[in-house]
Amino acid sequence: MELRTLRYFVAVAEELHFGRAAVRLHMSQPPLSRAIRRLEDDLGAQLLLRSAAGVALTPAGGVLLAEARDLLERAARIRGRVASAAGPAVLTVGLLGDSSDPAVTRLAAEYRGRHPGVEVRIRETDLTDPTCGLRAGRVDVALTRGPFGADGLTVRELRADPVGAVLRADDPLAGRAGLTLADLAGRPWFQFPPGTDPAWQAYWNGGEPREGPVVRAVQECLQAVLWSGTVGIAPLGHDPAAGLALVPVADMPPSRVVVAWREGEESVPVREFVRIARTVYGG
Repeated sequence: MELRTLRYFVAVAEELHFGRAAVRLHMSQPPLSRAIRRLEDDLGAQLLLRSAAGVALTPAGGVLLAEARDLLERAARIRGRVASAAGPAVLTVGLLGDSSDPAVTRLAAEYRGRHPGVEVRIRETDLTDPTCGLRAGRVDVALTRGPFGADGLTVRELRADPVGAVLRADDPLAGRAGLTLADLAGRPWFQFPPGTDPAWQAYWNGGEPREGPVVRAVQECLQAVLWSGTVGIAPLGHDPAAGLALVPVADMPPSRVVVAWREGEESVPVREFVRIARTVYGG
């Protein structure tokens, strides 16, 4: 039995519904169902009674739920004790190249005040990697924006920001109070390089295939708007640069600020970072 599989089982047992558990775990339902089936095969016992309405625990499932909770709590304590014995903690935080958010400043101050003994290292990444180096193991936790493929990661939403279209100030649409995606049809939109997370690219293209210049950083996006009339998308809280306008897009979903870390690697510094981030952002 792996700790990850036990976490899956606890989520299903507490939600009593595979769909809700999958949402809670930020994964799709089929691999979750397969993992629970493998766990039942491994233990040689049926843990859940499945029906159209949801699931119910069997007596064996009830026993495993209690034991799994205890085991997961003990694993967390072990991590904490090992981290303490290892000496001064180091936490590497990945930030998207969009870190002008004042909440980042508040989070830094709050974390530093509560954990002065933790050495925090910052790694800022461009827009081509929404996980900020998390998958490659270059950071311990990422403060970023979704959506992106979350397999193997734990993701928690902190805030949802309405977005708008970044246009040249002399664009005929720049003076409008609001726009829809249909108003922006037929225009070039910025693109990310091949290999960029498809969910991430699709979001910044308004959910449709588009064509336009390839960019890697926020400033490149803004310059593409200024020089080529490219459509950019940005959270409404951002102040447009000189020569640009930011107009709300009513039918585009908000940009979600999230904190993410590798599944099963929630160290004490990471856990504290997540806890403080959710408090600061109100998530």
